[in-house]
Amino acid sequence: MNSRALRTWTLGSSSTGAKGRAVEMGRIDQRQFPHSEFPFPAIIMAKKRSGNRETESSPLVEQEPRPSKDTPVLKGAQSPGGASARMSILLLVTIFACSACVMYLVFRNFPELSEDEREKIKIPKDMDDAKALGTVLSKYKDTYYTQVLLAYFATYIFLQTFAIPGSIFLSILSGYLYPFPLALFLVCLCSGLGASFCYMLSYLVGRPMVYKYLTERAEKWSQQVDKHREHLINYIIFLRITPFLPNWFINITSPVINVPLGVFFLGTFLGVAPPSFVAINAGTTLYKLTTAGEAVSWNSLLVLGVLAVVSILPVCFQKKLQQKLE
Repeated sequence: MNSRALRTWTLGSSSTGAKGRAVEMGRIDQRQFPHSEFPFPAIIMAKKRSGNRETESSPLVEQEPRPSKDTPVLKGAQSPGGASARMSILLLVTIFACSACVMYLVFRNFPELSEDEREKIKIPKDMDDAKALGTVLSKYKDTYYTQVLLAYFATYIFLQTFAIPGSIFLSILSGYLYPFPLALFLVCLCSGLGASFCYMLSYLVGRPMVYKYLTERAEKWSQQVDKHREHLINYIIFLRITPFLPNWFINITSPVINVPLGVFFLGTFLGVAPPSFVAINAGTTLYKLTTAGEAVSWNSLLVLGVLAVVSILPVCFQKKLQQKLE
């Protein structure tokens, strides 16, 4: 091979190597090699292969960090922000206003009352208010039976739905107005429906507020509910009889911790019966009472304690039976 041919072969080899490296790096420009024997689509394929390698090295979707053991998480969703809480409060106020309008229409159909009687038609805050309200309702109960019953029914459910104090006085008042069996059924039904409406209201608009203000308490109760998941009705009955948890707290947190609505209603309907029995029985002597506390005696507390133990006995027997079978 002569010197001219050797020089030509050397230049060609170096040029081919440079082009190969440039193709591999994806930085070649066709204008740099106008007479290249490498077709331009090969350059595009090299760029695609380079992009694929970069894609494989970095994940397309960033994985969410797993919660640690110290992070309390309620079932259902993450804690929403302040905007969700404000929107929930706005919806709650709207629903309350609509319910208040319904209450106004119910009492609008009431018979004509004197000025003194109109002043007594209000939600009782103490025993004196309950006595005054009982005087007016007993006067019109026989003549306007349906209107009085509907007003009592709607008022009781309204108080229970929005967790407004005063339902204890209505329970006492039912014993004064109606026969004992009807009064007991009426109070249990109103309590069950009102608590269920409060449950649904919390499910629709109350969860952001539970996440924001009651996270720690709801988390603790969620753990207790998980322990009694197999016998949840007995557990709810026990809670309704005993004063360990406020009724309003049970109503608004139950949908957050996945308590079924049917179980919730049945447990509430049966669980409020023993305390209502005491209140209704006291209502038969309404005008002898000066405070709501007088409706509860030591004998009634003893009866409530026995009924609370009876409600939880099936759970204890079931656990012991399972241990023996295992």
